[in-house]
Amino acid sequence: MLLGLFPTSSVFAAQSVMITVTKGFGLSLFASDLGDIKQMTLGDNGTLFVGSQKSGTVYALVDSDQNGQVDKRYLIARGLEYPEALAFHGGALYVTEEDRIIRFEDIESRLRRPGRAREVYSNLPSLDKKYSRSMHFGPDDRLYVAIGSPCNVCEAASPFGSIIAIDVDSGASEQVALGVRSVTGFDWSPDSSQLWFADLGRNWMGDNIPADEINRVEVKGSHYGFPYLHGSDVVEPAYDMPKNLNVIVPEFELPAHVAPTGLSFYRGEQFPERYRNQVFVAENGSWNRSSKVGYQIVMLEIEGDKVNKRETVVSFLDGEFPVARPFDVINAPDGSMYISDDLKGNIYRLFYNTAEQSQESN
Repeated sequence: MLLGLFPTSSVFAAQSVMITVTKGFGLSLFASDLGDIKQMTLGDNGTLFVGSQKSGTVYALVDSDQNGQVDKRYLIARGLEYPEALAFHGGALYVTEEDRIIRFEDIESRLRRPGRAREVYSNLPSLDKKYSRSMHFGPDDRLYVAIGSPCNVCEAASPFGSIIAIDVDSGASEQVALGVRSVTGFDWSPDSSQLWFADLGRNWMGDNIPADEINRVEVKGSHYGFPYLHGSDVVEPAYDMPKNLNVIVPEFELPAHVAPTGLSFYRGEQFPERYRNQVFVAENGSWNRSSKVGYQIVMLEIEGDKVNKRETVVSFLDGEFPVARPFDVINAPDGSMYISDDLKGNIYRLFYNTAEQSQESN
């Protein structure tokens, strides 16, 4: 597959399919043939770690000559049960596996021969019913874990449908957000340090409802509506909302079924000023809608903790044909962004043409 930067924002593949990129940006293939990859995390030395789902693998990718393409890849683990969620902290790689979280110590100096992983938390719900999960270390050095609901719509027992914060040394945990359905993308605002997260709406209510959600945590322990209220105003017919339940409505509503699986604030300096400290969302794309939506990377313009607009930066949808399904988007060390594709097992690198940026500033 050949990818390149085009002034009219079109990237063409050998099969005559098209990826559309906003003017000034470029898209290159960073790594390929990685299977059903999902979430990513970055090590202190620039190592990109990638988790998977059914294939049970965790990879480490290194761009040692810093040319924007991986030149060394290492298999950190295989045969794990749904190691889709990863986090890096204090030189160690944290991975969800079965109903627990495991840790690979001093991983970047042991990529060829990782040591045996050690269990650090064992109270995740059982994997008897598959559910989404993701994790990141927060500004308070606690490990935040989003635990999705094991259903399309149901009243599931805690900790399903919540985001929890774990002290990995003591094992103590706190519920930060309740009433969520499926969260795999969340991050903290560089400006306010508040937690933002994307939540996927339920299925089988039609093409256009309910909305997928962008939420913000102002008060710990707030309830975000699931399964009683979807979006701002779609009431769930199967369950009555408990009396006196205070529901926090979305900060911003995305179109139904775009599936916002990844969310990151852009913290680099390579992109133009207006993109900095803004939210980038990976929309994995619809699977049960009469016409496809999503399959793109969008930027949400935020001002004063309010989302003003949503604009497409990269579209992987060529008509009704998905060229890729972006799952996660994270910051790269050089100011670009990495995008994982769980359709073809690729990782793309989104960068900005610095020559064009210089021309625009003149």
